[in-house]
Amino acid sequence: MMNVVIMGAGGRDFHDFNVVFREDSESRVVAFTATQIPGIDLRRYPPSLAGPLYPEGIPIRPEHELAELIAAHDVDEVVLAYSDLSHDEVMHKASIALAAGADFRLLGPRATMLESSKPVVAVCAVRTGSGKSQTSRRVGQILLAAGLRVALVRHPMPYGDLEAMRVQRFASLADIDASHPTIEEREEYEAPVELGMTVFAGVDYGAVLERAEAEADVILWDGGNNDFPFFRPDLLIVVVDPLRAGQELHYHPGEANLRMADVVVVNKLDSAGAAAVERVNADIVHANPAATIVRAESPVTLEDGPPIAGRCVLVVEDGPTLTHGGMPFGAATVAAEREGAAMRVDPRTTAVGSIAEVYADYPHIGAVLPAMGYGDAQLAELEATINATDCDVVVSGTPIDLGRLIASRHPIRHVRYELKEIGRPNLADVLAPIVSLAAVERDTVATLR
Repeated sequence: MMNVVIMGAGGRDFHDFNVVFREDSESRVVAFTATQIPGIDLRRYPPSLAGPLYPEGIPIRPEHELAELIAAHDVDEVVLAYSDLSHDEVMHKASIALAAGADFRLLGPRATMLESSKPVVAVCAVRTGSGKSQTSRRVGQILLAAGLRVALVRHPMPYGDLEAMRVQRFASLADIDASHPTIEEREEYEAPVELGMTVFAGVDYGAVLERAEAEADVILWDGGNNDFPFFRPDLLIVVVDPLRAGQELHYHPGEANLRMADVVVVNKLDSAGAAAVERVNADIVHANPAATIVRAESPVTLEDGPPIAGRCVLVVEDGPTLTHGGMPFGAATVAAEREGAAMRVDPRTTAVGSIAEVYADYPHIGAVLPAMGYGDAQLAELEATINATDCDVVVSGTPIDLGRLIASRHPIRHVRYELKEIGRPNLADVLAPIVSLAAVERDTVATLR
């Protein structure tokens, strides 16, 4: 019997267990470790999801206990199962495992991708915050315009009751509200639903896929962080970010995505410098010369509200992009500077509770506020931080209506951004074979009925 620890962040770790270890009587997963996301450790993967080999479920422990777990359980193998780590970080974690006496393993696409009966388009990235969400929305719009039923399956965000989240389906904002989601979940679910897509997510992605296939002509995989897909794609679209030029070859598993990609979207050409774009293009040619390159912008637009020019503003940005994505700013910063804000106030001096801890954990974050809301308590601390900060206007770069969730004493200007392709080929061009395949399969099924 091989004793195993799976290192994760509440997503791929559970998927890898489900598809590789759940029914393997020769292995025993003694624990998961958790990091990156606040409050996801000190839980238990429940018996109902773990299966009959695990009648008591599996404990989830903080990652800093890894060496202790290896010693306490005589662990033979440590499996790394989360994303957006530098290559250095991966090997540091490997070194901890090796020094404690365990082997270190990465599970790849062949072992973990599920096969779908429907055409699959996957949108992934080389780093968190590269622009997957707007790319997925654009892909979904093209597929919907072709008359196809689109099931957008989102990379897991199982931060709540794992049993209740086994399979999730969202077809309306009411469905999303009823799930009591985190801010991160809302950021990924609300816009696709408003566009007319049905969104699926959960914990057990075999069951999630089966449910999505039952009501869709095409599956759209919307990746998380820079992870690779859980489903084997017929078309893999990978987004690169020239604002972090060079990082496409230095992060796990983003580099693997780049090397596997059928299509590479070079995003943010409206804000990146020429030298950075040239560096990214050279890395694409080096790593994957056969890939089709689509050039794109993500122009920022501001919804109506009070003026920003000459005012003191508090900038709120998408949380994951700033934290494990490593970005010091986002779309709201771009909008505030473009509109001529006189000053960006620094929320680090007024941050409350766990929000203050985020700045300690991620010291690269400057005078911007990450929209952290992993649970009611943290959402209340985000609200308290905003209200404790003196400013004229809050400029929010999170893609949701933040005013629906918090009572801000300051007016909020919301920033929106959508993908805009430049020239040809564009996403409609690269999706044309998928559209044809899905339409033929849909019509064949309809005829057989």
